[in-house]
Order: sequence, then C-alpha cells, then structure tokens
Amino acid sequence: MPIMKIAVPKETRIDERRVALVPESCKKLIQAGYAVSIEKGAGEAAFYPDSAYREVGCAIESDPKLLISSADIILKVNSPAIDLNRNEVEWMKPSAIILASLMPLRYLDVMRALAGRKITAFSTDAIPRITRAQAMDTLSSMANITGYKGALIAAAEIGKYFPMFMTAAGTVFPAKVFVVGAAVVGLQAIATARRLGANVTATDVRPEVKEQIESIGAKYVGIELKKSASIGGGYAGELSEEDKSLQRQMLGEQCAAVDVVITTALIGGVFAPKLITKEMVSKMKPGSVIVDLGADGGGNCELSKPGETVIVNNVKIIAPLNLPSTMPTHASLLFSRNLTAFVQAFTKDNMFALDLSDDIQKGSIITHAGEVLNQRVKEALR
Repeated sequence: MPIMKIAVPKETRIDERRVALVPESCKKLIQAGYAVSIEKGAGEAAFYPDSAYREVGCAIESDPKLLISSADIILKVNSPAIDLNRNEVEWMKPSAIILASLMPLRYLDVMRALAGRKITAFSTDAIPRITRAQAMDTLSSMANITGYKGALIAAAEIGKYFPMFMTAAGTVFPAKVFVVGAAVVGLQAIATARRLGANVTATDVRPEVKEQIESIGAKYVGIELKKSASIGGGYAGELSEEDKSLQRQMLGEQCAAVDVVITTALIGGVFAPKLITKEMVSKMKPGSVIVDLGADGGGNCELSKPGETVIVNNVKIIAPLNLPSTMPTHASLLFSRNLTAFVQAFTKDNMFALDLSDDIQKGSIITHAGEVLNQRVKEALR
C-alpha cells in the first residue's frame, strides 16, 4: 500500500509568519503512517527551523512546485496562492486534498480554481461547532489570540492606566473598556482587559451570551431584540432594521462614555458589519481608542482603514490585520494541533479516508470532484 504524502508549503501572504505544521505534529503524523514534507524555511518566521523538522523525520524540499505536485494532502494556514509567479492550485494533482482556513467566501476565485482542478478542499473555518470537532477548531484557536492581542494593543495605545493605581500623587481610576461582540474574540478581549484591571462592559446581539460576559467580570449591556440574530453554531446574523436603530442608539451612548472600544463583530464569522459610525466617533472623549478587530472582515468602524491606524477628532482608530501572525510560535502550535486532529480523526489503515456522510467532513468540505459542494459558496459564485 503506497504511503500518503502530506506537504506543508511556505505561507506566501505578506503579513503571514505562521506555519501549518510544527515539528511535534509532524512527528505524530509520521507515526500515523504518513510521509511529511515541508518547504525549506516554512517554519523559520515562527521560530521552527528546518533542523527541528529533520529531527522528527520530515523531508525538507526547496522546490515548492515539486513539493505540492507530489502531495496527496496539502496543509496550509491560508488559501493557496493563484498568482502568476506561484499558482499553487495549478501545481496540485487532481484528486489531491487541501486542508486550510480557506475563508471561501472571501476568496471565491480560489474556490473556483480548486473546483476546476478537481481538488477536494476542506476549510477549517467551516468545521461545525460540535463537541467532536472542538480539537479541530482553528477559528477558536486563532480568535483567542486576536482577542488577547487586541486588548494589549488597547492598553498600550490609550494614554491612561488600565488598572486603578493608588499613588503618593493620588488615585487614578481604571480605564473604561467597551467590547462589541462576545464570541471567542470578544470574550478573550474582555478577560484580558479585566486581568489588566480595566472596568469592562460588553454587548452582543445574541442575548444568550449575557451569562458568559458576566462570568468573566464584565457588565452586559444590550437591547431587547424584536427578532433573534443568532444563526446557530455560535454565529450572529444581521439585525432587522428596527433592531439596528435601537442598537445604534445603545452603541452611541456606550462609546461616548468609555475610554476604549474594542469591536469584534462578524456576520456568519466572515464579514464585519459597520457598527461604529462617524457620528459616534465624533462624540467620543479626546484621547479615546478604538481597536477594530473586525478589520480582516472589512472593519466594524466606518472610519477604519484595515491594516492602518488613523486619528479622527483626537480618537485613535486602530485596525490591525492578521493578529495571530504576530504571535507566530503559539499560533502555529495551536493551528498545527487543530489540523493534526482533523487528519488523525479520519485516518484508517495509514490513509486519510474520505467520508462525506460524516458531519465534520460534510460541514467543512468546499469543493470535490470538480464541484462546489458548500451551498453558500455555490450561491456566491453564481
């Protein structure tokens, strides 16, 4: 029986320092019966040198085209590159499997190319949020880092202490932080801001998270929804127009009362709704800070410029991109463990077994045998 080859290409996104597999995961997959090859230097930006991969039995390959074209399974952090200099999809052999955080609705041209090449593509950000799949959930792993770093950025950029300080010159009171959205990113931002000593309030369109917000020491604020915004799986959908009006009023009041606003809202885990308006910003205190953690999805503040910091009316608006990449060692470790858990879960007789009746594979598959199987992606490509 031939040995299945797993390939780990170097990430090509400009701001990307993560690698899809770290040495400890390579060792597990080799023990499970796979041959693992990694592109030369793929782990260096995350401080995993080629020598560490060699020690666990990985092959190091310097030719990315040869690496990818000979692979049965390709593991990546981001969607494959399809530019003229490096078209990773064209290099894949038909029937190959790719597992990555594909963000298919953001990269429709890549999904079309994968289908055209007859690649079986699984997207980790589409894995259903069920108990059996928790160890495979890259969204949650990376969201934790985003929330943590977002709170640290806010603490570093605000011209105040986060905690209360009692000094010989008198007492300074803690900063007030308002977190918009209480999924994994928001909850971690809340927890980190609280650990730093800030007073934290938070909101979410899903009232069922009120208890989670309060359990980590923040105060919940919200509106009485006329129509539920929860779409299941821990995701939020769009509000009705009536509810949007009520939400805008509440957000404006909260933004005007605090020192820091951290926004984390995404619709369906993909696109960022514009929640913080120019008018709301104009009424914030001078020296206030907005950290827009929805920047990868377009931004939650209408004044945000993804990847940049701007100052409007003495309010600093920071819209960082790809925060997990700023902690590449641990981000790679966690992402790698998630991918490894997925592969191991479907390994039978030293081979990856396709089973599209399985809830996890069925939920996360995007393309297979020349077709787009994910309904939302299929509709978006029409």
